[in-house]
Amino acid sequence: MMEEWHQKLHNNTSPDDVIICQALIDYIKSDMDISVYWNTLNTNGITKERLLSYDRAIHNEPKFSRDQKEGLLRDLGHYMRTLKAVHSGADLESAISNCMGYVSEGKGFMVGVNINPISGLPSGFPELLQFVLEHVEDKNVEPLLEGLLEARAELQPIISKSNDRLKDLLFVDIALDSTVRTAIERSYEQLKNAKPEKIMHLITLLLENLILSSDNNEDMIYCWKGWNRALTMVKNGDNDWALFAKSVLDRTRLALASKGESYHQLLQPSAEYLGTLLGLDQWAVSIFTEEMIRSGSAASLSSLVNRLDPILRGVANLGSWQVISPVEAVGYVVVVDKLLSVQNESYDVPTILVAKTVSGEEEIPDGAVAVLTPDMPDVLSHVSVRARNSKVCFATCFDPDILNDLRAKEGKLVSLKPISADVTYSEVNEENLTRSSNLEEVGPSPTIQLVKKQFNGKYAISSEEFTSEMVGAKSRNIAYLKGKVPSSVGIPTSVALPFGVFEKVLSDEINQ
Repeated sequence: MMEEWHQKLHNNTSPDDVIICQALIDYIKSDMDISVYWNTLNTNGITKERLLSYDRAIHNEPKFSRDQKEGLLRDLGHYMRTLKAVHSGADLESAISNCMGYVSEGKGFMVGVNINPISGLPSGFPELLQFVLEHVEDKNVEPLLEGLLEARAELQPIISKSNDRLKDLLFVDIALDSTVRTAIERSYEQLKNAKPEKIMHLITLLLENLILSSDNNEDMIYCWKGWNRALTMVKNGDNDWALFAKSVLDRTRLALASKGESYHQLLQPSAEYLGTLLGLDQWAVSIFTEEMIRSGSAASLSSLVNRLDPILRGVANLGSWQVISPVEAVGYVVVVDKLLSVQNESYDVPTILVAKTVSGEEEIPDGAVAVLTPDMPDVLSHVSVRARNSKVCFATCFDPDILNDLRAKEGKLVSLKPISADVTYSEVNEENLTRSSNLEEVGPSPTIQLVKKQFNGKYAISSEEFTSEMVGAKSRNIAYLKGKVPSSVGIPTSVALPFGVFEKVLSDEINQ
């Protein structure tokens, strides 16, 4: 049960977790009476069916031994304070109070506190913050999210300038951003049977929040515009809305992955440096940036995108695969129930894992060259990041027939080739593979001859003159597309510097 709860907390913590934590504490205090655990849950509206309805369902009851009692009560008590702080909005309320000003009278030897309000705040801003505080625990989160985003948008011009209370303003903005994430996570349970347009609307709100939180966000803005256009298409009854929305979804995924990589390049070197100086465990240092990213609204956005993807695939009649890490691989098929159960294994031969369940928190075991699963961890999850960094093929398959076929090949040698949004696979003859490998190891290196392209006398040419003797494949593809695509798709007007121009210019007397 604790492992299942742990996975739920990683995926989307909600106010229910405060009640679950209290139920565990009551259960332990009652000398492990399971009826007390269920009484606390049921009294607060959490049934067995509700536990099973979470994205990371809780199937099992707690089973602790009596010698764990003191340690568990201590740890759960500390964790309860954390959960209450996260879900009560205490940080937000404190940050807003510092911004708007307050007076606290002293008692006895305690000195009173007088915090002045920050001057120059936009008209109506205090009322907007008050609205946020009044609705911070609402089950219907959309009005709250809109209020949070409006407040953050109002703050942007102020925090971009010098201000003697800039620190207080930044803390308000951080608290508003954090509340967006907790509000979205609280709404997950209501999205089980939600219409796609509701999920799409929440995605636009989260994208807007992410845009407010980051620089170099041009691609995010284009994604936001794309989602709004998709919503308009749904409203107008456009038959291609799902296909268009899927294209925007894929672009959003790429933007998220790119943003995650840029954060990793920015933050991880400092984490490594400080981790070494402080003598921290390497495993904690290595996941620092991942945890930073996943504690923000980008992870919530990725989760909503994952929830919407299969819906759009069904409506638009799209393919069977979602490729997260497109790497060709050859290995022996091993079928496992959970990737978690084999994450500490070390395979002696290249192994393709077909895993029924992948939560996103696992390590990829040594020797694994591919992980295929019907599960869909988000692109910012630990396992997705590790797969891309380690050049391991990682893909989600939505077709149960394909998965069954792969499982039937357990123990056999299979070749995988990710192609765009698809994965082709076939059995490989082991003897041929061995023979090929031996040749590669001991045979002579193949001779490659490059034919030098000659300068043809022209320093620049238009797309009508593109040929294999003049330009490369990318340029020729642009010319090929002309007349092959609908008029609604624009093809860039192109010119190119033909082969040999660079050498010709460098050899000119003026450049000697």
